Amino acid sequence: MFLLRWLSIPLLILAFTAGPVYWAFPEGLSLARSLGIVLGWAGCGLLLASLLLMLRETWLSRWLGGLERMYQWHHRVGMAAYVLLLAHPLALAADAWPASPALAWQTLSPFSQGWPVRLGWLSLLLLMLGLAATFATRLPYRPWRWLHVSLGVGVLAGLWHLLQLGIEEPVLPILALAALFLGWRLLLEDSGLAARPYIVQSAVPVADGMVEISLKPLAEPIAATAGQFVLVAFFAGPTFRGCGEFHPFTVSSIGTDRAIRVGVKALGDCTRRIQSIEPGVLARVHGAFGTFLAERPAAPQLWLAGGIGITPFLALLRAGPLSQQTTLVYLYRAEADAAFLQELRALAERDPHLSLQALATGNEPPDVNAFLPDAVKLAGVECYLCGPPGMLAAVRQSLHARGIQPRHIHFENFGFR
Repeated sequence: MFLLRWLSIPLLILAFTAGPVYWAFPEGLSLARSLGIVLGWAGCGLLLASLLLMLRETWLSRWLGGLERMYQWHHRVGMAAYVLLLAHPLALAADAWPASPALAWQTLSPFSQGWPVRLGWLSLLLLMLGLAATFATRLPYRPWRWLHVSLGVGVLAGLWHLLQLGIEEPVLPILALAALFLGWRLLLEDSGLAARPYIVQSAVPVADGMVEISLKPLAEPIAATAGQFVLVAFFAGPTFRGCGEFHPFTVSSIGTDRAIRVGVKALGDCTRRIQSIEPGVLARVHGAFGTFLAERPAAPQLWLAGGIGITPFLALLRAGPLSQQTTLVYLYRAEADAAFLQELRALAERDPHLSLQALATGNEPPDVNAFLPDAVKLAGVECYLCGPPGMLAAVRQSLHARGIQPRHIHFENFGFR
């Protein structure tokens, strides 16, 4: 099962890419022109795969190994598609270069070849804007979102470019699939039609700049398990100005009435506004996602949480006592930032399998070697990490230096959008 899940996305990408290339594989043409054609169709296939990988569907994420893994591949495949599509007109121009540099320029120029070529360059420009937004990690959410929309528009412009060249097969089926994936994401997911209605029951501050919100289902509840995350959009209330944007929040507990609680830390404009949310505010919840803590083996475990990364571990502890020896290392800047610390200490006192190490690190990056066990103590231990990307990178590097194999290191970070 693990191998099938690990291979699922590469095999999917191969199928989406090989199909158009096989159909359009040129015969009897020069090497440069053949290469240009192959690059163009391979780029189309990769773009289509990238659109599929941006869908937020629970069944699809389970099949492909999790939503975070899908997003990582979505970014990689989108970048690879852009590189191939950028090389596509260059290879076609290289075919004309030996005979006439002027003809080669005419092949590239958007001013001399009419609308088919102009649409091709428009597609590349829109794709470039969307990819630039992907790397602009500090860009506010709304501008990022609109720049990211340009990726979808760029895909459609590129396919329209092919139709203008008189190529209808297999462009029309690819165009239909691209429109389906884009419409699916826009209408069902971004607009919230696939999400379930909930209402805020309570909002309790648990640390400086962090609140735990209880959400009661108003219809069929989502199917969530401890440690998963959901996408939630909060709307306007009597005095609360809603965001209306879907953001990921980890489920910190699941009640017997299927109400869920999520921890929200003030990390941006929307999450800062949510700190003042009030009971009665309507919300929509989509999910749940995540396989981070699923199917844990019976081996001893090391859990390491940084800041809000404590919530998936807390959800598991709230669900019941542990069945394997577990050490939980909880890092926070100061006591005021340590959400749920008193509850965690109480849980550790009651559960003989749980050992809690709560450490205040201050404002400087922590020295991970100071609190990680040595290689001997880590032998046979499964390591689970959750927190800021910088902390995760440092801990993983230190664990690798201690001889811990990647298959024994499981992590979830909060760096994706």
